[in-house]
Amino acid sequence: MAWQDTVAQTVTGLGFDLVELERSAGGLLRVTIDWPWALPTPGAPAAEERFVTVEDCEKVTRQLQYLLEVEGVEYRRLEVGSPGIDRPLRSEADYARFEGQVVDITLKAPIGVTGTDVAANRKKFRGTLERADGGQWQLVWSDEPAPKPGQRVSKKRVPAPLQAMQFVPGDVQQARLAPIVDFKGRKSPGAAGPRTDD
Repeated sequence: MAWQDTVAQTVTGLGFDLVELERSAGGLLRVTIDWPWALPTPGAPAAEERFVTVEDCEKVTRQLQYLLEVEGVEYRRLEVGSPGIDRPLRSEADYARFEGQVVDITLKAPIGVTGTDVAANRKKFRGTLERADGGQWQLVWSDEPAPKPGQRVSKKRVPAPLQAMQFVPGDVQQARLAPIVDFKGRKSPGAAGPRTDD
């Protein structure tokens, strides 16, 4: 069994998902872990999101150091960490977990989105991830820039039309959560949107 499979089994055995496993030429071995996610059961309350802590990383590090020594895997430094705000989406379960979130997608081959102004050679997209028919996913976006904080937006302004692109995970070279940070903190469900002028 390859050492990569052994690392994956060890991480899974400790109750985590292996998100990424990277080995650099300089001897760095980077392991990215996350808590597993299960598809919510209809009618059941949504499970609270768990985040990877420093203690979780230490626990996995200790176990992997022992394992890599037993396996005779040479490395200079081992890093175990959480996926961060730009977490990669690798599996169908990841797409289901982050449905409704803003993601960045790079396609393996350019797709011209018919009926839109999207260039035929465009491969990179940012938009909201949604489930589509036939086992496909779609990305929905607007090319209109978001209003700046405190910017007045006229009620008469016509918003740019939404665009959509359907794809299957096999079309994707790389998918990640878009690293969007709101420095004003979390907004309550009833929080006011941007100010408007008549």
